[in-house]
Amino acid sequence: MNSPDYVFRKRAVSECFHPGHIDQDIDLSRKRAVSEHVYPGHIGQDVALTNLARALHDIFQQHGKVDDVDNAIALLRVTLELRPSGHPDRSSLLDLLAVCLSDRYHSQGVVADLEEAITLGRATLEPRPPGHPDRDIPLYHLACDLWERFQKQTVKHDLDEATELHRAALELRPSGHPDRSSSLHSLALCLLNRYDNQGVVAYLEEAITFGRAALELRPPGHPYRAVSLYNVACALWKRFRLHAVVRDLDEATELHRAALELHPSGNPERCSSLDWLALCLLDRHDNQGGAADFEEAVTLGRAALALRPLGHPHRAVSLHNVALVFWKRFWLYAVTHDLDEAIELHRAALALRPPGHPDQFSSLHSLALCLLNRYDNQRVVADLEETIALGRAALERHPRGHPHRAVSLHNVACALWKRFRLHAVMHDLDEAIELHRAALELRPSGHPDRSSSLDWLAGCLSDRHDNQGVVTDLEEAITLGRAALELRPPGHPYRAVSLHNVARALWERFRLHAVMHDLDKAIELHRVALALRPSGHPDRSSSLHLLAHCLLNRYENQGVIVDLEEAITLGRAALELRPPGHPDHGISLYSLPCDLWMRFQKQAVIHDLGEAIELHRTVLELRPSGQPDRSSSLHSLALCLSSRYDTQGLVTDLEEAVMLGHAALELHPPGHPHRGASLRVLAYLMKKFQKQSDARVGCGKASSPSCTGTPSDKFR
Repeated sequence: MNSPDYVFRKRAVSECFHPGHIDQDIDLSRKRAVSEHVYPGHIGQDVALTNLARALHDIFQQHGKVDDVDNAIALLRVTLELRPSGHPDRSSLLDLLAVCLSDRYHSQGVVADLEEAITLGRATLEPRPPGHPDRDIPLYHLACDLWERFQKQTVKHDLDEATELHRAALELRPSGHPDRSSSLHSLALCLLNRYDNQGVVAYLEEAITFGRAALELRPPGHPYRAVSLYNVACALWKRFRLHAVVRDLDEATELHRAALELHPSGNPERCSSLDWLALCLLDRHDNQGGAADFEEAVTLGRAALALRPLGHPHRAVSLHNVALVFWKRFWLYAVTHDLDEAIELHRAALALRPPGHPDQFSSLHSLALCLLNRYDNQRVVADLEETIALGRAALERHPRGHPHRAVSLHNVACALWKRFRLHAVMHDLDEAIELHRAALELRPSGHPDRSSSLDWLAGCLSDRHDNQGVVTDLEEAITLGRAALELRPPGHPYRAVSLHNVARALWERFRLHAVMHDLDKAIELHRVALALRPSGHPDRSSSLHLLAHCLLNRYENQGVIVDLEEAITLGRAALELRPPGHPDHGISLYSLPCDLWMRFQKQAVIHDLGEAIELHRTVLELRPSGQPDRSSSLHSLALCLSSRYDTQGLVTDLEEAVMLGHAALELHPPGHPHRGASLRVLAYLMKKFQKQSDARVGCGKASSPSCTGTPSDKFR
C-alpha cells in the first residue's frame, strides 16, 4: 500500500502578519486595497502591498485560482525591495512569500517554487534566533517544505532535518498553544515516513504517540479532526502489519470510518478514506474471515476508483487497491477472471507510475506477483518471463541501502527458481541462490522476513544438490532449513512449509548416506506438517505424497508392511486431491502404481498388479515424446508387464515389455546418465524373452499357451 496521500495543508499563522480585512465581495476587496493604499512613494506602501498580497493568498486558498497566488507573489517580491535587510518586518514578509511559493508548488508542481520556498524559509530563520517570540513559525514552515521535497526527491537528509525542525517548533508550542496540534501532527507524519524508509520501530511508536496527542487537541467539530483521524489510523495499520495485533487493526478501521463520515460526498479526500477503509477491512477479513468485511471492501474500493477518473492525480492508488481486492478474491474462490482483472488494473496503475515515481515499485512488485500466480495457475511461460523482467526493473530502482532492496532480491530469486524448475537451466538456479544470499544478509536476526529467506535459500541449495551432487549444498540446506524452522514455532502460519522443506532435505541426505535416523526424522516432520494441512488446505496433497514416498523408502529398507500399506493409502489420498488437469496429477499417478507393484511383489495379489499396469498406461499417455520423465514410465510399465508374464504366462505382455524397454533405451543415447540403467532393464527383459523362446522351440507343436505364437522379428 502506498504512503498516506492525505496531504496536510499548511496554513498561514495569523500572528506573523499585520491585521487586515477581506471584504465578502472579492472584487471590491481588491479595489479598496489598491485605492486606499497602493501608490508609489506612499509611506505605508509596503504595508498596503503586504495586506493585498495576503488577501490574494487567502482568496487563492478559498477558490484555487492560480492568478491570485501569482499576483500575491509578484506583490510580495516588490514589497521585499521596500523592506531591505535589517527591516524589522522583513522576516515576516519572507515567511509569507515562502508560504505562497509552497502553495503554488502544491497547485502547479513547479519544483523551483519549492526550492525557493526552502531558501526563503532558511533566510526567515536568521533574524529569528532562539528566544525570538515567533521562531516557531519559520521552523514549522521550513520543516513542512523540506518534508514536501522529501516526498518529491526521497532525499533522507531532508526528512531527517524536517523531523528535527518540527521537534524544535513543538518545544516552542507548549500545552495550550493554538498551533500545538499542527506541530504534533506534522512531526508524527515525518516519523511515520522515517519508519517507512528506515524500518526503525521506535519511529512508528513515536508517530502513533504524537498522532494521538494531536487528535486529542482536535475534538469533534475541529476543522482538522479528519486529517488526524486518518493519519493515526494509517499508523496503527502499519503497526498491525508489523506485530499482527488485531486491536490495532480494529482501531484503525474505526478511525477510518470516523474520518469517512467527515469526508462526505464531494469532499476531495473522500476517496482516500474509502481506499484506506477498504484496505483495513481486507486485512481484517484475512485475519478473521468475515465475509461482510470482504464484500464491504469490494464496494468501497470500487467507490474510490469511481471518484478518481482518468486524469485524477491519485487514480493509480485506487487502481492498485481495487486490483488487490480482485487478487485476494482470486485466492478465495480461484476464479481466473479475478486474477486477470487484477493484472489489467495493475498494468493501468503502472502506466501512471513512470520511472522516478515513488510508488512505481509497489506496482512493479504487485503486477509481478499476480503474473507469477497466473503462471502457477495456467503455466503460461510468457507470464513467468514478464515476472522476471518486472522484478529486475524493481531491483534496478532499489540500489544497495534502499529499504526495499531485500524484497526485490527475494522476488526475482523466487521467479528464477520457478524458471529453473521449468527449463532446468543451472544459471537460473545459481543466480537465484546468490540473490537469496544477498536478501538474507539484509534480513538479520530479528527481521520479520528472515525465516522466509532462510527457507527459500535452503530449498534452492537442495535443488542444486539434486542436480550437481555437491554434498556441501545439501548440508547447508539442512542447516538453513532448521534455522528457519526455529523462527517458525507452533502457531506460525508458515511452520508447515519449514517442516516440509527440512523433511525433504533430510530425505535427500538419507538417499545419499542411508542413515535411517534421517529418514525417521523426515517421516516425523512430514506427519507434523500434514497435521497442519487439514482437508481443504492447498498444500495437503504435497504432504500426503512426500510422506507416502518416505514410508515406501522405509519399507524398502526395513520391510515393515504397515509402512507400505500406509504409503498406498496416502498415495491414493494425494491422487484424489490431484485430479486430471492438476499440475502434479502425473507425479501422484506415477507413484501409486509403483507402490502397488511393490505390494504385489510382497503379497502376489494380482489385482494390485493389474491396477498398477493400468495406472502406468495412463501416466505414459500424459508423458508424450519429448517429456523428460517418459523413460521412467516406459521402464516401470515394462517391469509390471514382465511380472504379469511371470504370473500368467501371457507372451504378449513380455513382447510389449521388450518393446517398451527398447523405447526407453532410445531415449538414453550413449553418454546419457541413465543409459546404464536402461541397458540393464532391457538385458533382463531380453534374457527372459530368450528363455521363453527357447522353451517354445523345445515344445515343438505343443498347444500349451506358453508355447504358442511366433516372436516378432524386432525382438530376435
